[in-house]
Amino acid sequence: MMSAAALQGQPTMMDVALQPGTPEIPDKLYFKIGEVSELLGVEPYVLRYWETEFPGLSPKKSGTGHRLYRRKDVELLLRIKHLLKEKRFTIEGARQTLQADSKSPKPKAPRRLQQELFSEDPLPEIRRELSEILEMLK
Repeated sequence: MMSAAALQGQPTMMDVALQPGTPEIPDKLYFKIGEVSELLGVEPYVLRYWETEFPGLSPKKSGTGHRLYRRKDVELLLRIKHLLKEKRFTIEGARQTLQADSKSPKPKAPRRLQQELFSEDPLPEIRRELSEILEMLK
């Protein structure tokens, strides 16, 4: 099932992350505010302000009180930036869009298909096929 954003022709977080010009998010567990600021091209005070305006954005704090953003926080920040800067939404409009996206059902991975493909051990079948190929080559 598609998200409300996708049904309305609006980009989802994944769409935003795949757009040309969108920075690639490094493969890390946590990011400091300066790293996120540089990655998004906005000042740290903007990130702190967005935290007050968007309830879904809540970075953890280190023992010393420094913000530690997770990957999902950075993805959300990319979506927020896209809505505010490129789509020219107001803060309230962006907040409503994000709330609508979070309420829509998420598409589930085709787990049943994977189970059907690998319902049994695939190695005997692979061995049999390789043996047949070997016989054809002899």
